[in-house]
Amino acid sequence: MKGVRVSLENFDEKLNESVATGNPVFVLFFGTEIPETSESWCPDCVIADPLIRKAISPIENAILLEAPVGARNEWKGNTTHPYRVRFGLSAIPTLFKWTKEGPGARLVEEDCADIEKLNEFVRN
Repeated sequence: MKGVRVSLENFDEKLNESVATGNPVFVLFFGTEIPETSESWCPDCVIADPLIRKAISPIENAILLEAPVGARNEWKGNTTHPYRVRFGLSAIPTLFKWTKEGPGARLVEEDCADIEKLNEFVRN
């Protein structure tokens, strides 16, 4: 699995590059890490992150685009956050399968940490 960190500014560019490879592409939206702890401010994201990586890693040539949503105050209650508006995000973590047609299936919040749902999601 190849992990690629993206930002609001380079999201489209990195996404298009990844999809153009023809490899499986997953996009994970999560709470940005707090510098003091190097962990996300989002407790569900902290739990889900290693499980998502473990589920995706066996998939040959998979690409995981890591899309932080910003600090807690940039996300919580901000109905105009660009990722909320553009992709209909309601909560984090959110994991998408992405193809040249755009975003497909998604897992949201606790489903990202449900091993059975997660494994089924990445394989189908």
